[in-house]
Amino acid sequence: MLNRRIFLFIIAVFYLIPAYPQEVYDLNRCITTGLERNFSILIARNREEISDNNYSLGNAGFLPTLDVSGRYGGTLNTTTQEYEGEDDQVTRDVHNTSGNAAVTLGWTIFQGFSAHTTYKKLNELKAVGELNTQMAVEDFIAEIVSQYYLYMQQLQQYNNLAYAVSLSRERARIDEERYLLGASSKLQLLQSMVYLNSDSSRLARQNEVLKASQVKINELIAAENLGQDIILKDSLIAINSGLLFDSLYTAMEESNTSLLIARKNKTISGYDYKLIAARTYPYLNFSTGYNYSMNTYDKSALLSQKVNGANYGLTLGVNLFDGFNQRRDRANARIGIDEMEHQYRQVDQQVKADLTTIYFSYQNNLMLLKLEEENLETAKENLEIAMERYKLGSLSGLDLREVQQSLLEAEERLLSVQYLTKLAEISLLQISGRVAEYLTVN
Repeated sequence: MLNRRIFLFIIAVFYLIPAYPQEVYDLNRCITTGLERNFSILIARNREEISDNNYSLGNAGFLPTLDVSGRYGGTLNTTTQEYEGEDDQVTRDVHNTSGNAAVTLGWTIFQGFSAHTTYKKLNELKAVGELNTQMAVEDFIAEIVSQYYLYMQQLQQYNNLAYAVSLSRERARIDEERYLLGASSKLQLLQSMVYLNSDSSRLARQNEVLKASQVKINELIAAENLGQDIILKDSLIAINSGLLFDSLYTAMEESNTSLLIARKNKTISGYDYKLIAARTYPYLNFSTGYNYSMNTYDKSALLSQKVNGANYGLTLGVNLFDGFNQRRDRANARIGIDEMEHQYRQVDQQVKADLTTIYFSYQNNLMLLKLEEENLETAKENLEIAMERYKLGSLSGLDLREVQQSLLEAEERLLSVQYLTKLAEISLLQISGRVAEYLTVN
């Protein structure tokens, strides 16, 4: 039978797809696994650790420097001296040695409060490093959640197409029986086979899309086997329909990571200006040290000499003129402060605009979701009636196909609206700094 051969061909195709180990994942496991192994997160944490290490008193210039040095060396010379009326005096292989050791302590006591300002700046840079890691984590959670539900959407679409194939196969079976009984034409049977082939082709293409979505999730969680099959613990796209604009707006102003980083950059630009201004102040440096040296002389009345002792000193200075470089740098620093203010206001305006736009989309999709759910129920009921009429021969093949397509389109629209609503929800929680709430979802 023709439809049986097609069915066996489809089964063979899916059996030829490589088999991989299967893992059961829920959303929480995807997120926690990714946070432990995702390479972007690991890189962000390394950079945060660097900014933590840089926040120290020594890096700010509070602490003195202590150096120890030593040297030992010598010379091996031959000296020839010529005198008038006398023989030349030649002294061969004169080997003199020298050695010295020193301990030096240096400390900048005052330099226009630059050490205090630098220390505060390093603290702000440390905070920015933490915020950058936080942003990387939030971006990852938003991406893995969206990919998780995208995979769920594609899986549901695959199941819908598989159901469409089963309907087309049943129709082809009915038409084949009618044809063998002489109650239907071969044209109608062939048309049914065309529909079955078309639906089977869509199912095969959807399987490819589904596999690509699996691989993307495995990539995000840094799985060793990117081809492993993922079995979702959840089966439905859960929508949070209770998000309120006012609470989201308040949380955004307090917790939006982009805004927090922009505020820190404003503060850092102020410290940069103070550091440049500190160059106009006098500076006071203290230094002290201990030196030891020893020299030995070959073929000399003085056989050796040793010197040891301490030294100390204070250096007070001020830069009187440097080619107007300080004035230029201060002017540029003031421009930098102004630029950071503009950037902060730009980020503030952007996140507010994004929140407003996405919240409108979120509300609109919630309304569409109800309409599409009602439409799907109607399409299912319509298909049941149409199939019964087709079996009784009171409905044409074209009309049945139209009803089948209406059901498939209704299912696709519902899945699309569900996913778009979920994306809007994810974006709203990310903008408001609440995207980590997905970690508590079971």
